[in-house]
Amino acid sequence: MVITRVTACSVIVLAAMLLSGCNNSMKEEVDLLTQENEDLRAQLADRNQALDAATSTARDREMEARRLARELDEARRQREERPAATSDRTGFEGIAGVTGSIAAGEVTASVDSDVLFASGSADLRQGARQSLNQVAQVLNSNYSGRPIRIVGHTDTDPIRRSGFKSNYHLGFERAYAVREYLISRGVSAERIHLASFGPHRPRGTKAQSRRVEIVVMTQ
Repeated sequence: MVITRVTACSVIVLAAMLLSGCNNSMKEEVDLLTQENEDLRAQLADRNQALDAATSTARDREMEARRLARELDEARRQREERPAATSDRTGFEGIAGVTGSIAAGEVTASVDSDVLFASGSADLRQGARQSLNQVAQVLNSNYSGRPIRIVGHTDTDPIRRSGFKSNYHLGFERAYAVREYLISRGVSAERIHLASFGPHRPRGTKAQSRRVEIVVMTQ
């Protein structure tokens, strides 16, 4: 009977020990699961924060892209609405006695010779200087450093009383007179070379044929 009681006590003690061990194990497992849960929550919070930042950045970039697209569309619209004549402007427009034109690789200011010179003369008229002052300003501001060819042209009437040997000589002297004046107004002499076609490139009338062309090499 005593043995039985001892055995029963032993069983109770053993059971208590086992139960205590199970409780400790479960508590440790619960603690681990709790810690893991907290770690996962922290990771999720970090990822949500990163996602929010990425979303904000993407939104900002989208807004910037839309703004740039609007600006590009506006620039295209303004370019399309710009008058076609604007692209053909030479800078010589509005100068008395001067006609500007554009050809492949060249911009030409054609100056009426009757504005520049008296008949049969290579001496500049006093009134020609105002026009040439404006031409020089355009050459220095719009075409700085570009090579320039100054070409004299005459009508087809032969030289009789002017003292020049030929229309070629008259055309050259007129081109030279224009050269010297432009140099005096700040156009570099190194940029300029001269030519004379005399009567061999006439225009519709004799007055139109008499001219000095100031040709800027743009290419």
